[in-house]
Amino acid sequence: MRVLVTGGAGFIGSHTCKALAQAGHTPIVFDNLSTGHADAVRWGPLHTGDILDPVSLDAAFITYRPELVLHFAALAYVGESVVDPARYYRVNVAGTLSLLDAMRRHGVSRIVLSSSCATYGIPATLPISEASPQQPVNPYGFTKLATERLAADYERAYGMRWIALRYFNAAGADPEGELGERHAPETHAIPLAIGAALGSAPPFRVMGTDYPTPDGSAVRDYVHVTDLADAHVRAVDHLGHGGPSGAFNLATGRGTSVLELIDAVAAITGCTVPVIHAARRAGDPPELYANAALAEQVLGWRPRFVEIAPMVATAARWFMTHTEHTQQAEQTGPAQETLHDSLDPAGAGPVRLAQSLDQR
Repeated sequence: MRVLVTGGAGFIGSHTCKALAQAGHTPIVFDNLSTGHADAVRWGPLHTGDILDPVSLDAAFITYRPELVLHFAALAYVGESVVDPARYYRVNVAGTLSLLDAMRRHGVSRIVLSSSCATYGIPATLPISEASPQQPVNPYGFTKLATERLAADYERAYGMRWIALRYFNAAGADPEGELGERHAPETHAIPLAIGAALGSAPPFRVMGTDYPTPDGSAVRDYVHVTDLADAHVRAVDHLGHGGPSGAFNLATGRGTSVLELIDAVAAITGCTVPVIHAARRAGDPPELYANAALAEQVLGWRPRFVEIAPMVATAARWFMTHTEHTQQAEQTGPAQETLHDSLDPAGAGPVRLAQSLDQR
């Protein structure tokens, strides 16, 4: 099918475009490039536009005649959503409304939504299932919940079918090295820890070591980005074959603590991860992990990456070879030696990296 991918120049969107193309679909990227990267659009055309602009949306639908929409375009920084909720409701909620209305104008009745575990808030029980109460604790989570409600209401009123994929902590990079994670600012734990190890980022901040967990640090469920991409392709096929609407968790069901993550980064890169211990962040639960059995049952999805080390290895290989990050590290002075040690063919870093990639 021809699939319009909003936000397709971003981290998860670009990986999904590659997976769509490999599955025989044609991804058409619709992106304003405010946070995405044009050089990540390699498997189909790029239409530069904004989801809040109906004229731009109409032009994309008329030009490419998509049969289904994958919707990634959104703002996604929790802290920023607290400081500037108006912007988040405008882009995430009004933007989704604008997209849904464009779909109605052009007769497209199927959409896959990029949703989030943030819709659950702080769960009372673990693992989180799709039946867990959705009680967001920040504006970002509320906007994602609102988009799910929009889709459900549009189905009842207009017959639009939808899938909402609620994923947990996206991690890793394309195993073939074509795509990686490039956020500005970067807030994800794995690239921050890798950057700290390579000397291209500040020391890694461990926010709390007094949680009621085995090592005292917070535990999260990391999901590899290529597994997320695979789930989106399966959702496209599910809707394409007439499957019903629904929401699904995407998770491994296995938690990794912050300190375990740091140990994995150190082992993979062969470099010490400089750490700063800080107090807990208000509202951070000790543990978050989920049950994704429903996605397996309905979509046939199972994560290929389960252990944290192979996930870190794919990300580390991309960071160690990507030009922009190499140049950034070289400009930081003392970090240059750390980076070069990691790239040294005789050093421990690449050997451990190769072993981890072989074990994925």
